[in-house]
Amino acid sequence: MGSTSVSTSGSVEPGDGIQPEDGKGTIRVIVADTQAIFRVGLRKIFALEDDIRVVGQAESLDQTVAAIQKFSADIVIFEAALSPNPADAVSDLLRQSTSCRLVVVLQEPDQEITLDLFRRGAHGIVSREIEPELLVECLRKVAQGESWLESRAVAWVMEAYRTQGVRPAGSRPKVSLTPKESLIVSCVTQGMKNKEIALRVGTTEQVVKNYLRKVYDKLGVADRLELALYCLSHRVVEGVGQAKPAQPAPPVQTTPPANGHAPAAPETPNAAAAAASGSRS
Repeated sequence: MGSTSVSTSGSVEPGDGIQPEDGKGTIRVIVADTQAIFRVGLRKIFALEDDIRVVGQAESLDQTVAAIQKFSADIVIFEAALSPNPADAVSDLLRQSTSCRLVVVLQEPDQEITLDLFRRGAHGIVSREIEPELLVECLRKVAQGESWLESRAVAWVMEAYRTQGVRPAGSRPKVSLTPKESLIVSCVTQGMKNKEIALRVGTTEQVVKNYLRKVYDKLGVADRLELALYCLSHRVVEGVGQAKPAQPAPPVQTTPPANGHAPAAPETPNAAAAAASGSRS
């Protein structure tokens, strides 16, 4: 049986002839790329994964728009070269579907384009030379709501936020956070997960999620990475005290130690080291 041919008249090519009956947790992907060999290669890579299915393909920007409208997809892998202005294309595609996430493929790493794509809402940015296993991991992270940037791109974004290069001062109105919101944001900037934040603040994970959604709306950010970078750039949580977990009272010693010496006082962990450890978790 022959495979479905690539159309050049603007029609959309199905991913695998028919759309699979995806099970729960399956990541449905549209591959939009100018090179047929790249699209075929990705289909073969994803065919080895139980949780990733290619449901549609496109070879032009118009076909990508049509594919998003025709197929129910979670992620679009979008080659930047499909548009003369990739950042504008990302904005337009995200308007087509609020639930679909975009992973943009660059021919080679580029600082200016990376910053513009990230600012416009791209959920992941990778170079064409990315290893297959890393691309698979990228799709899984993005499907879970996380952002994906290669290490060099992370450095570019952080430097841009530090110097106000991506969002100039005054580009957003000043907002005020409640004490509870500030405390939760402070925990996020320390690298803590929702479960850890809930224990620190004395609430539930769902309440933490609700607070974070409100903070995202207030600050105009999309996720935890943008929130942390925004706070770094705008000094949002400076002066906010860190939440500390309740510590059980030390046991009362009713008998003297055998050596006759009082026990040594426990060491207090260095705050900076604790924060650094939390950010890596």
